[in-house]
Amino acid sequence: MTGAVAAPGLTLVSHALCPYVQRVAIVLHEKGLAFERRTIDLAHKPDWFLALSPLGKTPVLQVRGQSLFESAVICEYLDEVATPALHPQDPLQRARHRAWMEFGSAVLGSIGAFYSAPDEATLQARAHDLRGRFVQIEDALGQRSGPGPYFAGPDFGMVDAVFGPVFRYFDVIDPLPGMADLGLWQGLPRVAHWRAALAARTSVQQAVGADYAEGLRTFLRARGSALSRRMGAVAA
Repeated sequence: MTGAVAAPGLTLVSHALCPYVQRVAIVLHEKGLAFERRTIDLAHKPDWFLALSPLGKTPVLQVRGQSLFESAVICEYLDEVATPALHPQDPLQRARHRAWMEFGSAVLGSIGAFYSAPDEATLQARAHDLRGRFVQIEDALGQRSGPGPYFAGPDFGMVDAVFGPVFRYFDVIDPLPGMADLGLWQGLPRVAHWRAALAARTSVQQAVGADYAEGLRTFLRARGSALSRRMGAVAA
């Protein structure tokens, strides 16, 4: 990492596609903290990983021989110990941003239900659910106190770190057949602008490897879902 501050003992235990790992990596990059990345296969979890992560999930951040798990906890820790601060100073606004971080996790759940939908009717229903989430975000972006490309305006913050991985899914999904017909993004100019700003952010780009898109396509094809079948049609 160019210009990173030395931070002995920082190891991010990762899965290549995990959006929760990505949000931690984004925060580490935003703060200029050097870290080692150790990638595992969650389908074949090594014993040493299970000893670190009581929930058996990524990410885990190893800090001077101790292990932190759960991405929100890790991000909060990093914001306490390293600058620049990614949360607002005002307690009310800070609480509001934490609530929108939780909303981002709910959106990830909706994305999982979408790409796992077993048939086209369910896919359409899950797309409708996702569209409702994005409309809520559009409304929230309209309440910003000042101009700027990010959730709170001109300054990149923790909510932005959460939503960078959310939108990244659709760089792979949007080009699939019929996706435009689902209308996920129609009439959401603020969301579109935010999405583009996050995609252009160096920390967001650096949070995944060069093979992320192909890895996600492989994962989605293997789901046996309605979306998988659409991808199969493209491959054919």
